[in-house]
Amino acid sequence: MERKNVVLSDEAMARQREFTEKIKALHEAAGRRPKAMVDTFGCQQNVADSQHIMGMLEAMGCTFVDTPEQADIIVLNTCAIRDHAEKRVYGNLGALTHTKKANPQQIICLCGCMAQRPEVAEKVRKSYRHVDLVFGPQALWKFPELLYQVYTRRGRVFSVEDEHGSIAEGMPVVREGRTRAWVSIMYGCNNFCSYCIVPYVRGRERSRDPEQIIAEVRQLAAEGYKEITLLGQNVNSYGKDLDTPWDFVDLLRELDKIPGDYLIRFMSSQPKDAGFKLFDAMASCRHVAKQLHLPVQSGCDRVLRAMNRPYDKARYLELITYARKVMPELVLTSDVIIGFPGETEAEAMETVALVEQVRFDALFTFIFSPRPGTPAAKMDDPVPRAEKQMWFDRLCDTQNRISEEIHAGYVGRTLRCLVDGETEDSRWPLSARTAGGRLVHLVGDKSAIGDYHDVKITDSNTWALFGELV
Repeated sequence: MERKNVVLSDEAMARQREFTEKIKALHEAAGRRPKAMVDTFGCQQNVADSQHIMGMLEAMGCTFVDTPEQADIIVLNTCAIRDHAEKRVYGNLGALTHTKKANPQQIICLCGCMAQRPEVAEKVRKSYRHVDLVFGPQALWKFPELLYQVYTRRGRVFSVEDEHGSIAEGMPVVREGRTRAWVSIMYGCNNFCSYCIVPYVRGRERSRDPEQIIAEVRQLAAEGYKEITLLGQNVNSYGKDLDTPWDFVDLLRELDKIPGDYLIRFMSSQPKDAGFKLFDAMASCRHVAKQLHLPVQSGCDRVLRAMNRPYDKARYLELITYARKVMPELVLTSDVIIGFPGETEAEAMETVALVEQVRFDALFTFIFSPRPGTPAAKMDDPVPRAEKQMWFDRLCDTQNRISEEIHAGYVGRTLRCLVDGETEDSRWPLSARTAGGRLVHLVGDKSAIGDYHDVKITDSNTWALFGELV
């Protein structure tokens, strides 16, 4: 892909600002400030995208509400990773027929990965005629232009063309809270894991200019954000498309030089691109959290090959062993899929055995969900769902026991934690995160929210730690 065709020009972005001003003028002429609601499904990248959508809506003169009944503009930013997520979206879309009936001027938008799939766009076109605007991730940057078309012409607007994708700098953003921030360092994916729809809906890998990223992180640190998470479908491949020799480790080391009291996290990593150089940098950089999310997906080499994951169990274990050697305090999490097409019970139990061997702090576990348009969706899959569920339960039981044991080891320790919010539990009114990303429920005054504090861990369970402010 030609790099010069990836980064959008200043003129293209200026054109979108012009449409933003036109929409704002329409709102002002009508003598109102429309209320908008942005509902986000899926991963952190979708959260980051939604914050840009909110930034554009705010620039158009909108305020924000939490319920569709109050909203004049509704944006559903969707995920296409699993069937369950899509069913939730369709259910929400169906419910919006009632809010549209009560407010015929309400504008309903569907965007995100799910919207990019041709069969979804066609289904919405035919069966959800109350939806006014449909656009995929690659068209997010021109949301103002698309929304202006909805305002000024009859008919519905669809922008779901198949394209490699682009990079848009300078989009406005509304960040939720003043504690955590998401920074996308790259977009798209070149890996084509056989079960994954992402490369088809988010386009090819494209890295942002390092100076743009550094400037954004510097500004966030100066504004007092305490956790800055770098986002990409595979952050380890950052820079491969750049004309400069920058790679992800170079970027981490440069970001680490920025002054301030903050932590840098990143996700997600791919074992094929993670290496000793990365782990050495994590160990030596004072601002980089000693936390690693490294998806293994399976503990069986044959299944990994069928998944088109270009590493084997031995390589994964080699990576983990070295990472823990240079970072003894490392908190390690991973993704696992059970019931991949053709997987046998013995192969699934190889994954359970790997979990026993590695002893992850936590896992994100899934039963295989076929995604139309991916190679895995066409593979023979003779094992009944009920049998896969039994394998899945054994995996979860194993990991839950390990997590409970690891968390019990925190009891009695005092840890520096970022207090990040309130809970609805009067016994533990505050929530926090350790440097390794472990959830802590704690007792203390809400004035502590938004800063680092020492927390004494007094109890634990499978999913969290419990403590009190020191």
